[in-house]
Amino acid sequence: MSLRVNTLGILLSDGRILLEEREGNHSEGTGTYYRPIGGTIEFGEKSEQTIVREFYEELGAAIKVKRYLACLENIFVVDKKMGHEISQIYLLEFVDSDLYLAKDFVVTEGQQKTVAKWIDLDDIMENRKLLFPKDLRDLLRNPSVTALL
Repeated sequence: MSLRVNTLGILLSDGRILLEEREGNHSEGTGTYYRPIGGTIEFGEKSEQTIVREFYEELGAAIKVKRYLACLENIFVVDKKMGHEISQIYLLEFVDSDLYLAKDFVVTEGQQKTVAKWIDLDDIMENRKLLFPKDLRDLLRNPSVTALL
């Protein structure tokens, strides 16, 4: 068991959301799932600094924080192990507007490489694509948050 405090970034463009595509075991079983780009907050680092650092480290992209959206708490079980994460969620924009034209992005975390893609927001909202953390879909549906997007 461990507690992870992280930050996740929401980037939207033309009815799409930028999400990292992952494959493997998750709390709903095994298979493909999606997560916003982000990472663990380091001791002594503000969550807003973390999201800027993580986008640069993982995508090589500069981002600007538009606004803080919410804090989500997620308790889950994967492979019979309980996980607990507290996520600070930020609405972001790319500094370089040409990045909105990219089809996908290589996400580099240490030696691991995955891909981030623009996913139709409808696919997320209609649960056609599995999104984690679980409460993020509800947050994106919340009228008070929708007004900020």
